[in-house]
This record gives sequence, structure tokens and C-alpha cells, in this order.
Amino acid sequence: MGRLVVVSNRVSIPQGEDKAGGLAVALNALMEHQGGLWFGWSGHTSDDAAAVKTPRIVSHGSVEYATMDLSPEELNSYYNDFSNATLWPLLHSLPEQMHFDRHSLHVYRAVNDRFADMLLGLLRPTDTIWIHDYHLLALAASLRLRNIRGPIGFFLHTPFPSPDMLGSIPEDSIFIRDLLAADLLGFQTSNDAENFVASAQRIAGAARLPGGGLQLGRRKIRVGVFPVEIEPAEFASMAEQACASPETERLRRSLDGQSLILGVDRMDPTKGLRHRLSGFRRLLESHPQWHRQTTFLQIAAESRQDVDAYQDLRADLEHAAGAINSNFGEPDWVPLRLLARAGSREAVSGYMREARVGLVTPLRDGMNLVAKEYVAAQNPENPGVLVLSRFAGAARQLGAAILVNPVDPDEIADALDTALKMSRPERQDRWHACWEAIRGSSALDWGRAFVAALERTDGERDVRRPGAEIRLVSQTATPKAS
Repeated sequence: MGRLVVVSNRVSIPQGEDKAGGLAVALNALMEHQGGLWFGWSGHTSDDAAAVKTPRIVSHGSVEYATMDLSPEELNSYYNDFSNATLWPLLHSLPEQMHFDRHSLHVYRAVNDRFADMLLGLLRPTDTIWIHDYHLLALAASLRLRNIRGPIGFFLHTPFPSPDMLGSIPEDSIFIRDLLAADLLGFQTSNDAENFVASAQRIAGAARLPGGGLQLGRRKIRVGVFPVEIEPAEFASMAEQACASPETERLRRSLDGQSLILGVDRMDPTKGLRHRLSGFRRLLESHPQWHRQTTFLQIAAESRQDVDAYQDLRADLEHAAGAINSNFGEPDWVPLRLLARAGSREAVSGYMREARVGLVTPLRDGMNLVAKEYVAAQNPENPGVLVLSRFAGAARQLGAAILVNPVDPDEIADALDTALKMSRPERQDRWHACWEAIRGSSALDWGRAFVAALERTDGERDVRRPGAEIRLVSQTATPKAS
């Protein structure tokens, strides 16, 4: 195979620190194993960013990391306004949180074009290009316009909305056509893939091919389902060691025998944090036997602080947390601990192993790796219980969790009560079913499955005769058994 070129909004350059969550965790295993080039934004801004034509390159092992800066205006319009205030809520089917203006759309497209221009000088004819996530919806089309003809894949880490929801944004058909410039489009769940296929048919006029592919004009495109995975054995080992760490021991002492309910999220409107706190409040109201018997620790690392919706969320959470502690707390018992900063990954894994309940209730989520990490962190002899939103992609695999409607505080409260009362044999049975769902998969296998499917599209392109009909089947990643 040719060199793998990964393109994402941010680049995860190893610096001897804990790996970040989400995309970086999923991709690091593949890049460290396979090598290649990883290109994206440096995380920094500079006034002359647009004038710089050559990315900075840092080598680490077999991977080259190439980065470019954004200008302050690009950061505000491309990243804050369009990517995170328009596309993010749209893709999560939360139109009431959307903000749209055409200037931000124009800058978003211009930044996608600049990504293409900066990447162009780094590419080789045999490269396989893998583009990631909603920040770069227009990049595949930009590369095609620059005469890049090699295999291009695109993977969306978020959900994909229904055609009706997608139609609420101007130029929806153009975005669909931009995505169809790729050879392989990957999604977290079959529902997301089907939403895209339906949107491509209704909005962009694409035709569905037998077997699940799409055709737009003369182009044929694969559509596949590739659930993102973690490294379960590695995370389990880390959690077992972290259980004896000073951080976990301090938390354990502070609980003084109480059961721990744990939430770990970015502070994001899609994570259902307002409703989650309401559910915990309802638990204390309707099940007073849990007063002084349980403590809820919610870690909600602050993010996207320049976006108004995120500022409003922090204010709301602090107000709700204060009200819960004021109304139900006692001099020697604080029912809710809210932290607006991230802990180290090792420390959090120890907290997960300690927690009797993992509370993961996003309003909608492409996958949610925290749910899988919580399962991996548990002690098989005395595991905790996962309470999970049925609208998280992970719910498709972790059906043995207690699944809840994340906007129903009463359902959350009843689920917490059930989890806290659950017998050890039932906890073990539920945990074992969840563990079996993730133990045979890994982030590396996920990445390999996508790249292998993408390389097959290149082989089809090579043997395709003018006018020949190629049957394209929808690709679903199959985890490797262990």
C-alpha cells in the first residue's frame, strides 16, 4: 500500500503527556503502528497564517506531523462559529442551538481550501488520504479540484442527521456533493449511514446502487459503518493499576463508604449535562434513602470557551450544582461534586473502577468512548453499572447497560436507583455482556478496517473499464476476535 495521510482539524503530536480523548485516542494506535503523515491545524493562531505556504513538520517515530496555523478571524469564523455553533448542533439534531451566518460559511470553505493548498505540496501520487470529521466536510471536493485522483476516505465521528434536519442549513446539497467526492464515507452506526444515503438521494440527487453504494453522475461511492473502538485490555490494565494510585485513594477516603456515581464529559450542550443534574436531583427527591449513601462526581472539562452556548452551559451547571448542594447537602455531606477541568487519563480510569455507577447520558452522540472505557475499567468480580443514553452510538453495542432517555429526569433517577440497588450477580452478568461486546475490538482494528476498505476502492478504480458497472457494497467493519 501507499503512504497513509490522515487529515483532521487538530493534530495530536506526542509530547509525553496523556493522550486526549475521542479522535486522537482512536487514531494514535493506527498511526503509531503504520506510520505516515498526519496533517491539520496546530492549535495556534497567527496574523500572517494565510500568507504561510509551507506547513511545519515534526517527525516522531515513523509518523510525520505537519501543521498550519489559523488566523484569529479563521479561528472565530471557521472553528467557533461555523464548525461548532452551526455544524455541531446540526449534526446532533439540536437546531435550537444552531447559529448561522453566511460570512462564517464563506470562511469555513476558504479554510477547507487552504487545508487542500497546504496539503498539496506534501502529497505523493500513491498516497491514501483519510479525512476526519465535520470541520473538513468540503476538503475531499477541494482536493479533487486540485487534481488529486488517489483514494480519499472520509469518516464522520459525530452522528449524521435526517434529511429534513440537514435541510435546515443553506447549501445542504453542496455539502453532500462535497462529501461524495470521497471514495469511501464512514459512519459510526447504521442509522447515521442510512441518514446520509437518504440525504444524498433526496438533497443531492444521488442514486442508491444495489448493495448499498451511491452514484452521483459518473462517480460511485462506498458507504460503510465503522464503530470507533478503544483498546479495552490496555484501558483495563491502566484502571487496575490506577485503583491503587494516590488520586484514587484520596477519592476513596473522601467517600467514606458511599457509592460513587461518576460522569466524565466535555462541557458541551450535546452531553445532556443539564438533564443529568436534574435526574440526580430527582433521585434525591424521590429516593431519600440515598441521602448520605451516595455522591455524584461530574467531571466536565471546559471546552470551546469562546462559543456562547458553552458559556451559558457552564453558568447553568454551576447554578444547578449549587442548588442541589444547598437544598440536599449537610455539613458533612456534599451530594454533588462538579469539576470544570479534565483529570489525567490514568486518574480518571481509577475513578471509573471505583464508581458503582457510570452515568453517560448524551442527548445524542456519534459513539461515546467514555461508555466503553467505563466498562473496560471495571473489576470483573465486583463491577459497577453503566447507565447509558439510548441515543449514544455506543448503545448499539452496550445493550446490557441500563438504557435511558437522556431528557427524562425521572427515568434517569429510576435508573440510578436500580443501579445502586443492583445485586452483585446481576451487575456481573450485565458487565460481562458489555465486556464481550468490546473485548474483541480495538482502535487499531477499527483504523485498519477503514483503510483496507478504502484501498479496495483504489483497486476497483484501477480495473474499471469505461462503461463497466461496478457493484459497491456497504462496508461494515467486523471486529477481530481475540
